Amino acid sequence: MQERRSNADRRAQTRQALLETARALFAEKGFAATGTPEVVAQAGVTRGALYHHFADKAALFEAVIEAEADAIAAAIESATEGLTGAEALWQGGRAYLRTMREPGRLRLMLVEAPAVLGPDVLRRIDADTGGRTLREGLQQVCGGGEDADALADLLSAMYDRAALAIGAGADPASYEVAIDRFLDRLTADRGS
Repeated sequence: MQERRSNADRRAQTRQALLETARALFAEKGFAATGTPEVVAQAGVTRGALYHHFADKAALFEAVIEAEADAIAAAIESATEGLTGAEALWQGGRAYLRTMREPGRLRLMLVEAPAVLGPDVLRRIDADTGGRTLREGLQQVCGGGEDADALADLLSAMYDRAALAIGAGADPASYEVAIDRFLDRLTADRGS
């Protein structure tokens, strides 16, 4: 006898199919070149199902980016579990650079998302995920201070530029060494 799935299970499965399909298409083709008819066809759902879960293509894209940001944050948290202070900051940064090598992630997070979602939405997503862990690490190492948020923004931009360079073929080890030197200097200047 075949087990019946609940409505909640069907909704969750439909939403997941839409997110996975949209992620693959957005990563391959970009936001502008991906149409919702293609998403629903490849996901095997109806247009009505898409619009039941997401108001429009932009909302679907935002949900994809939120899922990517959650995955990045989970990788960072896994790499820094049980670590504190400077070691957590170092290992978290390396985990970020590693997870950004996931196929399609660089394009989604650092090329498409800024253009489609804009800085305010990205700042909110970042504050809820990986940006939060970076700020917490900096507060442990450098103390709060008035410049904690600005420092976290600048370090985040440094990691993003490194990820873009590595994605374009630069040697990851050279960026890790340069970032380590920068963090050594930062923590030494802050008395850590």
